[in-house]
Amino acid sequence: MVTMRDVAQRAGVSIATVSFVLNDTKPVTAATRRRIEQAMSELGFRRNVVARALASRRTHIIAMAYPALDHKFGFTAAEFFTSAADAARKQDYHLVLWPVGNDGTELTELVGQGLVDGVVLMEVQLDDPRVGILQETGTPFALIGRTTELAGLDHVDIDFDTTVEEAVGYLHGLGHRRLALISGNLKDPVFRTYGPYVRSEAAYRRVAAEYGLETVVLESGGSTRAGQEAAAQLIREHPETTAVLVVNEFAALGVLSGLTRLGHNVPADISVLPLLMSPETAAMSDPELTIMRTPGPELGQLGTEALIRQLEGATPLPPQLIPATLHPAGSTAPPRSPGDR
Repeated sequence: MVTMRDVAQRAGVSIATVSFVLNDTKPVTAATRRRIEQAMSELGFRRNVVARALASRRTHIIAMAYPALDHKFGFTAAEFFTSAADAARKQDYHLVLWPVGNDGTELTELVGQGLVDGVVLMEVQLDDPRVGILQETGTPFALIGRTTELAGLDHVDIDFDTTVEEAVGYLHGLGHRRLALISGNLKDPVFRTYGPYVRSEAAYRRVAAEYGLETVVLESGGSTRAGQEAAAQLIREHPETTAVLVVNEFAALGVLSGLTRLGHNVPADISVLPLLMSPETAAMSDPELTIMRTPGPELGQLGTEALIRQLEGATPLPPQLIPATLHPAGSTAPPRSPGDR
């Protein structure tokens, strides 16, 4: 087994200097650090994370708390995780995924064990109990999402206002005047204050009014089956609709398949535009979905960077809102004229 002594001999330095580099306990010149890191690479030396944690009282491990029981995993969520893990790795941290509930019970038990240096919270509620728990325990954390009260909280999020403005503007530019939004189910206690649902719907109501459009909002669960049911409700209650926006990505897939099963051609009869989706998910459908592409890679990186800056005592990362971007594909087109219907 390769030891620190072996590394020290190869690099031509003392064992203490190797320890300084491994544990980041004392400054070392850039040239010396490079020699030590090259020696570790050549010898195949692997850092002992446990020993490092005991020496520095830090684990250099951060957790991403994702309420997996309430929110399905998909390509879109995976983009957040992978970019966050990459951002952590580049700054010599390890990222682990904690699929803990949104009520904060499991989070209390986990942070109390000192397993991680800090936490990145995902799928944030407007009134999120996890925030209070982390504050009470003195655990550093950053949000990918926003609570109602943001004073003193490091956060990044999707710019829902700009996202919805661009989506509605795109459809309006194609000639659509009969739009509908299929939002999340705000009657479900789990999602009653879920930020993306609340903010998307509020933005849609505002933008639709600015365009002078009738405001049609339906609620749907976050499953493909629920999306199919929402599509049937839309056709039953609002048959004049020519374009529909959908917040949840799994529901959006269900809306598309539900419309097709009901004999409606997408996009000839009705256009479908998901507000938050990754290109990989969009490509799973036929036709491929036009989407507002979720900025998962950017937000995963920024949320992780915000937390690491806290841990390193660096200048805080300013709060940032990043909109989803339009990726046109096959599920949107100009509406048919009344005579062609």
